[in-house]
Amino acid sequence: MSALEYSPYAADCPSRQLLDRIGDRWSVLTIGALADGPRRYSAIAARVQGVSQKMLTQTLRALERDGLVTRTVFPEIPPHVEYELTDTGRSLRTVLVPLEQWAIDHMDGVTEARSGYDGRG
Repeated sequence: MSALEYSPYAADCPSRQLLDRIGDRWSVLTIGALADGPRRYSAIAARVQGVSQKMLTQTLRALERDGLVTRTVFPEIPPHVEYELTDTGRSLRTVLVPLEQWAIDHMDGVTEARSGYDGRG
């Protein structure tokens, strides 16, 4: 398939799966946690508050599978493992930074809208 043939609006298109991955909150936050360079698992977990060990492990594996993150094992005792964004992951980060800023900039308005909506009940 060429880039012109991918359509995330088609149910069976692999680009939809990729959008699902990069639109997942744990993926977005994990990619953000890795923005400053390689990190160990525990450092990622500390940065991404609220993520369970199971979800962080699944997220890192999925991001690695999609070529957005690399996992490097250093042959030490105890083993030392680091995760790092690939070039593709870093290019995605440039798209996610404005999205994060948008959420910060618009949170007050969203909170007001939620209160208004919830108060209509």
